[in-house]
Amino acid sequence: MTTTLFDNARLIDPETGTDVPGWLLVDGSTIAARGTDAPPDAPHVIDCAGACLAPGIVDMGVKLGEPGERHKESFKTGGRAAAAGGVTTVVMRPDTLTPIDSPEVLEFVLRRGREAAPVNMAAMATLTRAREGREMTEIGFLLDAGALAFTDGDRVCRDTRVLIRCLTYARGLGALVIGHPQEPQLSAGAGITSGKFATLRGLPAVSPMAERMGLERDLALVEMTGARYHADQITTACALPALRRAREAGLDVTAGISIHHLTLNTLDVGDYRSFFKLKPPLRHEEDRAAMVEALRDGLIDVICSMHTPQDEESKRLPFEEAASGAVGLETLLPAALRLYHSGDMDLPGLFRALSLNPARRLGLPGGQLSVGAPADLVLFDPDAPFVLDRFTLHSKSKNTPFDGARLQGRVRGTWVGGYRVFG
Repeated sequence: MTTTLFDNARLIDPETGTDVPGWLLVDGSTIAARGTDAPPDAPHVIDCAGACLAPGIVDMGVKLGEPGERHKESFKTGGRAAAAGGVTTVVMRPDTLTPIDSPEVLEFVLRRGREAAPVNMAAMATLTRAREGREMTEIGFLLDAGALAFTDGDRVCRDTRVLIRCLTYARGLGALVIGHPQEPQLSAGAGITSGKFATLRGLPAVSPMAERMGLERDLALVEMTGARYHADQITTACALPALRRAREAGLDVTAGISIHHLTLNTLDVGDYRSFFKLKPPLRHEEDRAAMVEALRDGLIDVICSMHTPQDEESKRLPFEEAASGAVGLETLLPAALRLYHSGDMDLPGLFRALSLNPARRLGLPGGQLSVGAPADLVLFDPDAPFVLDRFTLHSKSKNTPFDGARLQGRVRGTWVGGYRVFG
């Protein structure tokens, strides 16, 4: 470790909401100083040439293929993809083929992540055993083993009594529960949001009300139990009033959204393009615009990739049969910069949702440019244009909806604990 000066940078600070030219000094693995005046001397100087220097992204919606589906994504390839995308902390979802539902599996994935990935690796655990919604996991032991949160992912717990027990127990331990707001019966088998387009395409659809119904149930149980709760994805305008009421009532509730639901809509499915099949499905343009406004207003707190690798055999199927999900670790930042270039968000606001808010919600030290914070940094040119070729992605799976898309924003370098891992 050495002392490194990042000079001639555009400092993007989500904590103070500032975007100013300046310098930043890193001593070993932490930030030692920053300023806008004359920079100090340092043995190692990086001229940022006016590029943006921001806290590394904390992505709390990542699925990796280990254990069980290493052919889709390994810790090594997922870690490389994260570094190339400016993601310095990957928070793994527990919906692996062998679910992360015991301290032994959790310890395995954390150890493998540390060994194989160049970025920080953290993990969530399941809320119920095998994500079956019947029996609560050992939340206390899993917390001790390092679990940051508890979720069954897109397998919504149908037994309300089981969910109440889980929330009550989690509240007693201060654990964060992450829900997937969907009414499971209505959303089962759906691949698109209901409406004229879905009817014309003859595809099984789900009403946006399924999300509102699922969220209303979860929030009622949060009010009953007092648990800490985070909705993994809020994607429809009709769900926002319930979220707003919960906030105004003082419930400990936050919400996230995937980058795909912020930048794409249901018409992008086009002629049955299965790379655009997601869960929940892409929404109408009016919903997408409402989500951007909610993000700007702070009602939605977190942007994540919801990185879900699928192999070619899973996607090269008729739309109804194709697997849901898209990779997003490398495209998260350039896709998010669409909101900056459209004038919908400024850069500090974007990085508040990409880095600061997820770090705070999960109790992690990242997401800041303040003195003493970890030197987890991303240097990027927000205006550099490129056309995405999915075969250049570091991920093993190439199922991105942005294949062939014109994007702006290139990562020039990524540092984790002061050590350069990309660029």
